[in-house]
Amino acid sequence: MLLLTGCSVNPVTGERQLSLIGESQELAMGAEQYRPTQQTQGGQFYIDPELTLYVSEVGQKLARVSDRPNLPYEFVVLNSSVPNAWALPGGKIAINRGLLTELEDEAQLASVLGHEIVHAAASHSIQRMQQGMLISAGVAGLGFALTDNEWAGLIMGGAALGAQLALAQYSQGDELESDHYGILYMKKAGYDPQAAVELQEIFYELSKGRDSGFVDGLFATHPPSAKRVRENTEQVKKIGGGGYRGADVYKQKTATLRKLQPAYDAHDQAMKLASDGDMSAALKKVNEAISLLPREAMFYSLRGRIYQEQDKQDKAQADFDKAVSMYPEMFVYRLHSGLTALQLNNLDKARENLTRANEVVPTSIAFLRLGDIAVKDNNRNKAIAYYSQAAESSGAVAEEARRKLATLTQ
Repeated sequence: MLLLTGCSVNPVTGERQLSLIGESQELAMGAEQYRPTQQTQGGQFYIDPELTLYVSEVGQKLARVSDRPNLPYEFVVLNSSVPNAWALPGGKIAINRGLLTELEDEAQLASVLGHEIVHAAASHSIQRMQQGMLISAGVAGLGFALTDNEWAGLIMGGAALGAQLALAQYSQGDELESDHYGILYMKKAGYDPQAAVELQEIFYELSKGRDSGFVDGLFATHPPSAKRVRENTEQVKKIGGGGYRGADVYKQKTATLRKLQPAYDAHDQAMKLASDGDMSAALKKVNEAISLLPREAMFYSLRGRIYQEQDKQDKAQADFDKAVSMYPEMFVYRLHSGLTALQLNNLDKARENLTRANEVVPTSIAFLRLGDIAVKDNNRNKAIAYYSQAAESSGAVAEEARRKLATLTQ
């Protein structure tokens, strides 16, 4: 009965497939998880909103010629140096600024976005979820050293599932399918499909050299292969190359991003130094990033974390507050601000920021510390509720929550 009722025709390939999750659920899943998943991957690149508009225009041009043009497609540029792009169910697509700087023209951008559109239109992540094939890929872009692993385990609910959907490795079949139909979409939209071949050739060569940034990003979720290069080449021969490349336009639209790159390079170097335990050098390097781009919230958040490591809590609080003022929607800035405020015994500020952080991306550490605040406020029922939520996770935070919950309920 399940096989009879749980099948549908894939709108991209025309093949019958398992369909236990209906389209309305698929759309709801993407819509609910898009914002929190963005935030687990660095947040929006708010410094250059025109760049996101440009990427969205290119994406919508491809979406209109796709096999599911009526999906509610959205495109966003994320503030991450990791070269990657991903798609959530329902056409919710993101590309990192770290990948945009690696591309040479609009046709290559169209190749990336067309590929992601196929993943969404063909419901690849939904299929993998139904088949129980999603892996726990972790959550990228939130910190340095051990904190990276810590945050990955602390994120709860839909944000954790969204990150897993975004970061799960696709099968070779899914990748070849996305290449194939993405190239067709490029052709229909007027782009030169040869750009897709060039891109795969570049990625395949880079993967052999094991460039760490790409291995951790694009290659981890979209593994390149000689087979992909061959099949893409054959397909372009069949349908014919030629079309719009848009090198000059792409150069113009990414000019601000490239101009700001030295600031982000300094930030990334500071992250590496901090992860290696050299806080003095990290502080010097992040100050360099701030001097180059003083309106970037990410830089102040990193400096605040460095100050925390140096046990300079007042300075850390000031930097986290600065980051919050620049990007108030970003959960991780509010999380750091709230945790630091609690250390400084500023309960009102801690409560507000931890609550606001949890509204966007719930974390077990925020629930745990909100429970501690409730205990200080002599609000036993609230404390029990918060500790119970934190106890649903795993690891040291959950264990601490269970101990405190047991004390309150004895």
